[in-house]
Amino acid sequence: MELSCGLPPRPDLPELAMLAEQLGYSRLWLFDSAPLWEDTFIHLALAAQRTTRIGLATAVLTPGQRSAITTASAIATVARLAPERLRCAFGTGFTARIAAGEKPAPLDVLRTHMNDVRALLAGEAIDVHGRPQRMMHFADMATPRPIEVPLWVSVFGPVGRSTATSFADGVIVYGVPHPELPSAEMVSGTVLDDGEDPRGERARRAVAPWRVAPWHMTYASAGEAVDLMPGGFQWRQLLEAQAPPSHRHLLTFEGHVTHVLPRDETLFTHADFTTMVGPVEQLRESMAAKADAGVDEIIYTPSGPDVARELRVFRAVAN
Repeated sequence: MELSCGLPPRPDLPELAMLAEQLGYSRLWLFDSAPLWEDTFIHLALAAQRTTRIGLATAVLTPGQRSAITTASAIATVARLAPERLRCAFGTGFTARIAAGEKPAPLDVLRTHMNDVRALLAGEAIDVHGRPQRMMHFADMATPRPIEVPLWVSVFGPVGRSTATSFADGVIVYGVPHPELPSAEMVSGTVLDDGEDPRGERARRAVAPWRVAPWHMTYASAGEAVDLMPGGFQWRQLLEAQAPPSHRHLLTFEGHVTHVLPRDETLFTHADFTTMVGPVEQLRESMAAKADAGVDEIIYTPSGPDVARELRVFRAVAN
């Protein structure tokens, strides 16, 4: 099982990419949500120029943020800068699209988008509003087609999982590996120092951005249903007091998986601060269980005030 890492595009990403390569991570996955973070492909290009070995990947590209031809051209650029190192995962854009005031893309739209990108990279033409479109780059202006880049998908529902083999080369999963395709799972957590309290300030701050995310996701998808979660009613009241209904999508994902807002701190007594939080040996056992279950790759997603520290100490779990 491979150990990779996942990060949002951020100002210090080039330095973190070099660190991840030095530490021996297999791949660096970059998140993609235009309302929240800097541009994914620009940072992939910067990472490609700062590294030589580590794989580069997206998690995840979303229909609507870029057209198929724009996505294909961006992929071609990074594929030239980092030959045979790029992998691109796509998704419906739950966070990215809701944060922009839109609904997640339907599965059939996602499938069509991925098929169009794959066709463009192969040098084929696609239909856009009844007219053909293709990559027209001369040989000295881009990597010649066909451009071979694995296209993965992030799908959690039964329909997406059951049809993924028809349009994807691999799957980002949650908990249960795909029965046929290579599977990667995102994991947050922190390695405790000797004698450190798992609910102490450092450990809590290190994982809190990810551990309050379930409240963000539930509110974004089901509104008042978040009240059924511990602390959810108070959290929702704090959020909704700050904006009218038409503007609340601008608040739901504030600081998502990177920062903790005062209203998120009210969830600390309810959030999970134990899963994948422990000494190296304990986390090593948890990772081994995932490998035994069939997970092919772990995408470790560090957060908190010292991401470099988290990358360093978590890498020891795989040793």
